[in-house]
Amino acid sequence: MFSVFHLTPGILEPLCFHPLFMKILSAEFVLSAVHRKDYPVKRLLEIAFVGRSNVGKSSLINALLNRKKLVKVSSTPGRTQMINFFLINQSFFFVDLPGYGFAKVPKDVRERFGPMVEQYLEENRHLTCVVHILDARRRPGELDRIMREYLLSHGIRILTAATKSDKITMGQRKTQVLKIRESMGLSGEDPLIFFSAVTSEGRNEIWKAINPLI
Repeated sequence: MFSVFHLTPGILEPLCFHPLFMKILSAEFVLSAVHRKDYPVKRLLEIAFVGRSNVGKSSLINALLNRKKLVKVSSTPGRTQMINFFLINQSFFFVDLPGYGFAKVPKDVRERFGPMVEQYLEENRHLTCVVHILDARRRPGELDRIMREYLLSHGIRILTAATKSDKITMGQRKTQVLKIRESMGLSGEDPLIFFSAVTSEGRNEIWKAINPLI
């Protein structure tokens, strides 16, 4: 079983402007699901987002979609407790997965996270990529490494994004890039995109990476 949810506790070149790679015509919440039978009847390609609780996942999704409140942002870790589907441009889904690693979520809910997320990730032919979200200010922990290893073991394409980049200096960033790549076992060819919901840094780079997949 995937243990992350049961436990409690090469750098990009200087950014230049890219044209928007996806014009967002519509973005809407469709439903929350726990079991496969609850997934949307209309099955389209899916981009899923996962990371530790309070890593900035909701803010990242909102920023990508140019929406402020589509995905509820909370200062309380562990708010997302089901799998949330958002229909984009009537043609593909963004899927918000529960955050992992937060002990204060009720035990019965926390124990449900593992099977629920495993069922979604495994043998899902609609899933084309998982955006694995880390905190740009921190060295990734064991749970982050377990998540990456789990995704790799199931042949799932991974895009790694480091959020809250506006909170570190360029000098600190060089150190953080090395820490993240070393801790996560990222090769020079594995993408690592620094992102800020405040400055929109990395937004176009993420779209550039996922646009060909959808």
